[in-house]
Amino acid sequence: MARRLDTQLDRLTRKQAGRRSQTKTERKRGHYIRARLPKKDRITDLAFDATMRAAAPHQMNRDRSEVALALKKQDLREKVRVRRSANLILFVVDASWSMAVAERMEATKGAIMSLMTDAYQRRDRVGLIVFNKNDSRLVLPPTNSVQLAKKALVDIAVGGKTPLSAGLNMAYEVFRKEKYTHPDVLPLMLLLTDGAGNVSMTNLAPQEEAHRIAELIRDEKIRSVVINMEHAAFDQGLARQLAEHLNAPCHTLEDLRADTLYQTVLNELD
Repeated sequence: MARRLDTQLDRLTRKQAGRRSQTKTERKRGHYIRARLPKKDRITDLAFDATMRAAAPHQMNRDRSEVALALKKQDLREKVRVRRSANLILFVVDASWSMAVAERMEATKGAIMSLMTDAYQRRDRVGLIVFNKNDSRLVLPPTNSVQLAKKALVDIAVGGKTPLSAGLNMAYEVFRKEKYTHPDVLPLMLLLTDGAGNVSMTNLAPQEEAHRIAELIRDEKIRSVVINMEHAAFDQGLARQLAEHLNAPCHTLEDLRADTLYQTVLNELD
């Protein structure tokens, strides 16, 4: 069973609403969690309770002849709220012959279809990148359309080498593009691989190149989860090394099924 992941509150302030992950918001809707000093001169969401507590110790020294509570600008506090935000879940799947391809791909297809159904209710979007031979392909651009997902998942070719860095680089570009078109959506990459890349895009060694791109993804504050698909008897720790460069948890699913992969994603989002 996948270990449940506890994710911290997203600290960026976002506007677009969703129904799954929590994020800060400047709108007046959302759960009031604490108060803070105003960031702007004009306050639109006054935290009256915190303002009263800040002003209370100074009442003896203030003129209250015409008011019950004498307030000054330095007493004012504003509310900090959180709300649910939508997610972009991008599957990045190794389709080379380095692993049990058929089993992994069927599990991935099942998980994506489960997530697509869930996305209608949660306002999430799901995409799929597959890498094998000498390059990577965006098989399913980010969408919440079940019909598009079914069409894209009908036939995915497998076999060949493992261009790990190409898959990671495409994921990086997709997330960067989505950041501009949907800046309020929370990104999550789910990477299924054994971590053994053997094709480079540059003159760097395949593993070094993959690790550098992984660090770019990490620096963009993109949440990631690595699913180590290598058999335990042959595992050299490459997937875990890659996860360290992504600053991501690494799971080993000995018996990968659609329901376990699906639950792993939900645990990360919740």
